[in-house]
Amino acid sequence: MRDLDQRISRSDFVRGVVILPALAGLLVAGITVAEAKGSQAQFKYQTKPNGTKKCSNCSLFIPGKTATATGTCKVVDGTISPNGYCIAWAAKSS
Repeated sequence: MRDLDQRISRSDFVRGVVILPALAGLLVAGITVAEAKGSQAQFKYQTKPNGTKKCSNCSLFIPGKTATATGTCKVVDGTISPNGYCIAWAAKSS
């Protein structure tokens, strides 16, 4: 039997209403969650570093053919400068 004392929180309800249909839409479109990248504007991407934080020392950066060539990112769409920076920056593990 169902326990009448259990209640769904508002945040659980909103997550279910918003996230599940969005994921279903990605599946219908043939795109996996891993392939869905955010825009450069969404991640506040800039072509200059933030102190010592730059794309070339970020774990999400996929370098180009040379150290100075543009590359790509696992979460940000488009070409990415090795000297760029965004709010998704995460230090490479040693």
